[in-house]
Amino acid sequence: MKNPIFDIENWREIGATLAQNKTRTFMTAFGIFWGTAILALLIGGSEGLKHFMRRNFEGFATNVAVIFPQRTTKSHAGFNKGMRVELNTQDVTNIRRAIPQIENSSAIIFQWANVMYGQKKKNAQLTGVESRYDRIFEPIIFEGRFINEADDANLRKVCVIGKEVAKELFGSDKAVGKEIDINGIYYKVIGVVGQTSVINIGASMDESVFIPSNSMRQSYNLGDKVHNFMMTLKSGYAPRDFEPIVRRLISNNHPIAPDDRGAIFYFDVSEQFKMVDNIFLGISLLAIFVGVGTLLSGVIGVGNIMWIIVRERTHEIGIRRAIGAKPRDIIIQILSESMVLTTIAGIAGIVLAAFILGGAEMMTKPVKFQLTFSQSVEILMTFLLLGTAAGIIPAVKAMKIKPVEALNDK
Repeated sequence: MKNPIFDIENWREIGATLAQNKTRTFMTAFGIFWGTAILALLIGGSEGLKHFMRRNFEGFATNVAVIFPQRTTKSHAGFNKGMRVELNTQDVTNIRRAIPQIENSSAIIFQWANVMYGQKKKNAQLTGVESRYDRIFEPIIFEGRFINEADDANLRKVCVIGKEVAKELFGSDKAVGKEIDINGIYYKVIGVVGQTSVINIGASMDESVFIPSNSMRQSYNLGDKVHNFMMTLKSGYAPRDFEPIVRRLISNNHPIAPDDRGAIFYFDVSEQFKMVDNIFLGISLLAIFVGVGTLLSGVIGVGNIMWIIVRERTHEIGIRRAIGAKPRDIIIQILSESMVLTTIAGIAGIVLAAFILGGAEMMTKPVKFQLTFSQSVEILMTFLLLGTAAGIIPAVKAMKIKPVEALNDK
């Protein structure tokens, strides 16, 4: 006897069997088709939602702490509450000395400025930063470069402008190498940048002009003022662990009560990332829960139809056994029908999901509602394995049918 797997007549018989009751076969196949499509849509949709949320944090280091001065909420050392706190360069120096675990940091100062090139004018935020700012808040470099350590140390009159500022002043022309007037002082443009994240420290990077912080202090008589301070920690350290140290250092340098937490806002960005990760976990669990429920409904449908098919073909199976068909042949025959139904309906469901996800991605660019090939194969194989498993009990029942009993069955 030929191997049923490679016997063309066997496959023709499978098709004929499934075609005997088209309505029942269609409804079962639709259950598998719909279950596969829903599971694929849930996976692809959850990936798209994750991508959308991650875009909000792109270009921003995950282990950042940002220190903002605010107003005191308690009276201390003869000063009434409500006093505005102002950080200075000594605070920055103290923090850097006390926390060797800092990997990158930058003091930041800013003010609004009129930026001019010829007759063109743009109002933008002028931001003074140190050389490692771009390692904390990573920009997209469209032209040139960002500010480096030599620019800050040598008080160079150079600037990096946001893409919207460049567009307003230079249109489609190159900006690097040209000089612009910023509040009456000329700076050479060394770079054009854009923002990847939706997080803003002050104004958007696209609408800002960056210059070395030391140059800004000297040019605009800002003394030792610092508007905020950003730092990232080395791998293995969390920003929240250093909050008490930072608060103590700043309190020691200013008339701030040691327990006045309102005077300094310590923003631990890593906590926001953890919250987003928890949301991602919840989305994934929800997709799995709903997907598994849908999957099981399709698998149960396969089991039901195979059970009915075995019952209807009891007489036929008896004849096969009587003329020498082995139990293995009967099992393969029944399971083959289950596998064919599951595979065809499953592929159709995945194709539908891929088209829907592709359309959603086109309408929501640049959000990526992706269903990878490996995920598609995993979904199909999962359905195939479970569908095959659902056909095992009916197949075993068919194998146990005795030829005499089957021939007498009516």
